[in-house]
Amino acid sequence: MDKIEIFINRMKKLGIDVQLFGNYPWIYIDSINSKRVTEKFEGNHGFTIAFHPSQKGKELMFTDINEIFKLIRKYK
Repeated sequence: MDKIEIFINRMKKLGIDVQLFGNYPWIYIDSINSKRVTEKFEGNHGFTIAFHPSQKGKELMFTDINEIFKLIRKYK
């Protein structure tokens, strides 16, 4: 299981439905509990939570985890 799947599953256990979409290398939050996210962070098209690795053998990198959870609390 990769980091994104673990993140989504942990949010589901807390009763939070997180929908994501991607535009390589960015991974954005599209909605939280069916509420569309309108903020932009670390990208031009939405709230970026992570970046796909640019080189083989590198790991997925989350952006600022504190900002991610602030956003989740706001839309929860």
